[in-house]
Amino acid sequence: MLKFIASSFPASRGLALRLAIAGIALVLAGCAGLPPRAAEPPTLSIAASPVTTLGRAAGALDAGASRDGLSSIRPLIEASFALDARFELMRRAEASLDVQTYQLGNDKTGRLLLRELRNAARRGVRVRLLLDDFYTAGMDRLLLGLAAEPNAEVRLFNPFVNARDHSATRWLEFFGDFRRLNHRMHNKLFVADGAMAIAGGRNLADEYFLRSEGANFIDFELIMAGPVVPEAARIFDTYWNSDVVYPLQRIAGASGTPEALKSEFEAATSPAYAPPPAPVSGTDVMGDPPLGAQLADLGRVKWMRADAHAAADSPHKALGTLAAPGESLAARFHEMTANARSDVVVISPYFIPGEEGMARIREGRARGVRISVVTNSLADSDEPLVNINYNRYRVDMLKLGVNLYEVSTEQLKRNRQLRTLLKKARGRLHAKLALVDREWVLLGSMNLDPRSARLNTEFGVRVRSFELAQALLYAYQLDDIEGVYRVVLMPDGENVQWIGTGDVNNEVLDSEPDSSLLTRLQLLLFSWFVPTDQL
Repeated sequence: MLKFIASSFPASRGLALRLAIAGIALVLAGCAGLPPRAAEPPTLSIAASPVTTLGRAAGALDAGASRDGLSSIRPLIEASFALDARFELMRRAEASLDVQTYQLGNDKTGRLLLRELRNAARRGVRVRLLLDDFYTAGMDRLLLGLAAEPNAEVRLFNPFVNARDHSATRWLEFFGDFRRLNHRMHNKLFVADGAMAIAGGRNLADEYFLRSEGANFIDFELIMAGPVVPEAARIFDTYWNSDVVYPLQRIAGASGTPEALKSEFEAATSPAYAPPPAPVSGTDVMGDPPLGAQLADLGRVKWMRADAHAAADSPHKALGTLAAPGESLAARFHEMTANARSDVVVISPYFIPGEEGMARIREGRARGVRISVVTNSLADSDEPLVNINYNRYRVDMLKLGVNLYEVSTEQLKRNRQLRTLLKKARGRLHAKLALVDREWVLLGSMNLDPRSARLNTEFGVRVRSFELAQALLYAYQLDDIEGVYRVVLMPDGENVQWIGTGDVNNEVLDSEPDSSLLTRLQLLLFSWFVPTDQL
């Protein structure tokens, strides 16, 4: 969220101007509040059916498994395979597509995915697209073009009302209606024909699929079939029919006829603005072919069978309504890690344990649980203020014996494969994962920071699978991790240093890698004005 605020004004304007504008905004009430939400019957997911191609495929995956209540899963680790899987599901869908995301990019990836949704709607597929409204500035006409299709509907979570076209004016509205707009829907979910679903950390934009020239994210998702899919679909329905979600047309006014909007959409999503990626071929890091090849020959790749369950925060978290003890996604995560017997590995781009988290770490270490944390370095975090707050806990975690690793572009590019994929772009961690006792895998949209725990809504999947845990340990080299800095205590026991990995030199640094002293001082100063619970 801080990316949005920071991008609204050039850095040269300085902190004083930002604070002055924020102060003005805080005393301004919005020109108009949210419109009344019309009462309408709920729309529910369409269940998987053997009548559809994907329904039959999901049934085939479950065939011969004695209907054991387990789900079929495969990890989507590589970005190109994850994007290709979405295309395959959209093109094969015959009944419904339900897509929920925090960010849909107004870029080649976002526009291409919108076009595929439009194409599906024209084939008679019911399309429901649910977007958080934080990153939709200037996209109303594009989204209205999709919503003009008879079988497509777009809804917005906790929408902006007055300042829809420009990021700068949205920033003003954000502070003018801070209590409401500070709550966002961070969920990511994709369900096709009620039969197969994708869940994990990726938003629908260039940088999440290694298609950005500036910076790209390393992320993780799971494709699923079986009982976990209707669980996820019911969660989607809860959000879709929530009173904090509004049909796009009730929020975004647009001139022109539906045909004019469709024509604009056609041009905006044409190959000139939405070029397709190169076809995916070969196999991924797990040795799996693209999803299309798997569906064409389900006997070729054996999907993992696992006990998997979906969960999410209530959409009413946007109203500031606190969940009952143990019901929030964060509480469920902490319960799982608190019961660890031997080993916890946490991968999170933003990591602020807070005093409660530190207490849990102490308890785990007292029981002999090995704890490892992988997060972004300061130089490679897209939310550097979060990193500054994480820094306050580093020494204490190291004293407790926690293994700390920080992802760095310079370290990542020492790996030839990653260097080829990233090219000149920076590489950043965005995966949200926890492995508990090498038996449980927790994944989804939730970061380990106060914002995810208290302000934003999140979606996650809990999987009990030794096979999946081992696959992730292998794919991310978590037993002998490379492409990162290992953070250790200096001999004085009160400061930290960074040890490089992945080459023979293993350089040792006594200051934050790849960042200047001036940058660190500026961030520290700015952090004084942003409460930790907003990060």
